[in-house]
Amino acid sequence: MKILGTGLRGLVGSRIVELLKDGYEFEVSDIDITDRHRVLEGIKNSDAQVVLHLAAKTDVDGCEEDKKRDIEILRYKDIERQEKEWGDKKTAWAVNVVGTENIADACQVSNKKLIYISTDFVFDGTNPPDNGYSEEDTPDPINWYGKTKYEGEKIVQELPTSWLIVRIAYPYRGKFEKLDFFRAILNRLQKGEKVIAVTDHIFTPTFIDDIAFAIDCLIRKKEKGLFHVVGSQALSPFEAAVVIAKVFGYDQKAISKTTRLEFFKNRSPRPFQLTMNNDKIERLGIKMKTFEEGVKAVKGQMSKFKSTS
Repeated sequence: MKILGTGLRGLVGSRIVELLKDGYEFEVSDIDITDRHRVLEGIKNSDAQVVLHLAAKTDVDGCEEDKKRDIEILRYKDIERQEKEWGDKKTAWAVNVVGTENIADACQVSNKKLIYISTDFVFDGTNPPDNGYSEEDTPDPINWYGKTKYEGEKIVQELPTSWLIVRIAYPYRGKFEKLDFFRAILNRLQKGEKVIAVTDHIFTPTFIDDIAFAIDCLIRKKEKGLFHVVGSQALSPFEAAVVIAKVFGYDQKAISKTTRLEFFKNRSPRPFQLTMNNDKIERLGIKMKTFEEGVKAVKGQMSKFKSTS
């Protein structure tokens, strides 16, 4: 099967290609997804059966800075004027909503299955159910990044053709030039620097390898609909830092506590209680690792890489 992908050079996408390249032929698309004509032509002319859409603007604070401009442009009722005003600015709405709409329309026209990668930030994180947010819970984003990703979800859900929405949360891996939260903490520990971590924020980190294998399973089983492809352990950043130190053998005394109020001061609002439920994906036989299991797996991969380099 051939998969046309956006964002396949990024943190998550590049690892998906690396792990699944023996089972799929990947076509890496570098098309500007805000350019409607090029998107429609590019997807229509591709012989891929599936479009994996990862490209997005994910900088939460950067997206919040776009909010005022996006709202101003959205007041224009003329679509052509909106497009002209956005131009090459690549704001959160232009990329995450307009870009996704272009991808979705192209998939509909060419009858290709769309897999849209979304985020736990579609929830407000104020009062999650006891077992965590499930696919049945109604999103209510509190920042512009979450809002734009949720708008993208709604566009995908309107498709008459086949679609999948895969929500992921705080993805991490062992080796990539861009630091994820895991590597940022590990790097500080390796350098003997202090780690300041939040105690009153709960998140559900996800091992990227598990995301890749879950997507493979969803494709092979011809699943449709919405799935939470997230880790099996919710914890605080402070607890996560302690796990990293313990697994890699660093001094836990290097990790100090702080509050979300202090750490995220003067930054965009965050959903702070993001326990996510992955029961639906596990009922398909897909086992998502806990954070400690994922960190141990990464350590093994890093050791193996060092021994062969």
